[in-house]
Amino acid sequence: MNSLKKRPYVIYMAEIIYSYILIIKKKYPTIKTKDAIYKFIETEDFNKLSSGELHNDFFDKLKKDNYIDQETGNKIPQETIKLLEIQKDVTIKQLIKIPELYETKNNTLIKVSNRAYQFLWRMCESYELWCKETKQPDVLSLNITNQ
Repeated sequence: MNSLKKRPYVIYMAEIIYSYILIIKKKYPTIKTKDAIYKFIETEDFNKLSSGELHNDFFDKLKKDNYIDQETGNKIPQETIKLLEIQKDVTIKQLIKIPELYETKNNTLIKVSNRAYQFLWRMCESYELWCKETKQPDVLSLNITNQ
């Protein structure tokens, strides 16, 4: 998803998560957003996100570019890098897999906690709110903030 306005670095992962869930929704047009999030949790892309690998890839690219923003030519502040590291740590903690957790609704075994689902929902919600605030409603398809 290419933004019309430069997005803050802390929105980067939210945009990626949003994109993955949107791909699932397009593949299964009748699926509810909640179910698309659960389908995302079953993917290799989720495993990369929950292990920190996606963040590490992003950090590697930034390092390769000498922490210079390729769009603006400006050096990325160290405070921003620290925020991204905190975001990575929080993401890993929120998406940790708990293999023997049961969903009380239908007593079925699930591989991740509801906390992971809620975290992914909030990431998508934050991306939508940023898009609305920066007047980019054309990139919104999940309509999470309207639910």
